[in-house]
Amino acid sequence: MPVSLESINTKPPITPHTIQRAKEGLSDAQNPVITKAIQQGLNDLETMAEGTFQPPINGWFRRFVLRSLIHSLFRVKVEYPQRIPRCPVILVGNHLNHIDPFLLLSECFASPYFHILGDARTLYNKWWKRFILGLSGGVIPLERRWGQETAIIEAAEAGHEDLKPLAKAIEENVSSGESIKTLRQINKAVQVILEQGQGLMLFPEGRLGTTEGQLSLPLKRGTAIYALRSGVPVVPVALVGTQHLYYRKTLTLRFGEPLHFPQVKHPKHKDIDTVLNELENAFIELLPSHYQEPDELKLFSEFLNHFFC
Repeated sequence: MPVSLESINTKPPITPHTIQRAKEGLSDAQNPVITKAIQQGLNDLETMAEGTFQPPINGWFRRFVLRSLIHSLFRVKVEYPQRIPRCPVILVGNHLNHIDPFLLLSECFASPYFHILGDARTLYNKWWKRFILGLSGGVIPLERRWGQETAIIEAAEAGHEDLKPLAKAIEENVSSGESIKTLRQINKAVQVILEQGQGLMLFPEGRLGTTEGQLSLPLKRGTAIYALRSGVPVVPVALVGTQHLYYRKTLTLRFGEPLHFPQVKHPKHKDIDTVLNELENAFIELLPSHYQEPDELKLFSEFLNHFFC
């Protein structure tokens, strides 16, 4: 039975921001350059599931490119670097900004080679993301509707006439993410990746957080299911300061101790809840309890937040 990923969406209220974000998502879904990149990612997914995928470039080069980019724009602080995994693990982070997976890849070792499980459109929506990920591969793309898009569709169905054209366009152009075939491929790919001694990176909140230092709960079950089925350790990492970006801001990665769980071929609800509870507690210990945005000049803030969105 494949792990369902549709619960990732959390519907926000209908606001101008929600409508604008839905329009941006629709534009990405209709962009042939982005759809081509996503299709290549889906093709790679098939080879991952078959165990025949080979990264076009090695992990060292991917790390070098991302590290050069990010360190030229920000200060990066790594806490507990001795905990950065050197063996196959499921690396999980809190999620505040679309820079997060690239920041993690820039600081982790080149081996094991980490594969990103994440939203397809936000991973491929910028030219530089398509360039780097097109060169390196290692993406497990999730085709799904965003929470904003689902909210627009439901509001149109509830009688919001002004939203019906947008809702119709979303339904016609944006995948609902309910393909059983794709879900099975994702699950098989994750299984093979971990069996082959590679790493998996994901964000169990399933969406961007709204507040520094706070998790968006509940955490999604997929992380726990993958950990239990594989028996691979889970390493939590707290990302601090990434929500609002500006030039030379300090971005902090705080690595946690690996969490070990017994391998269970067919996890039960209590097994999954145990993993999620331990993971939530680990994040609470790692995240700052009272985050204060630095009082300093915020150069190029609008540009950088748009560049990484």
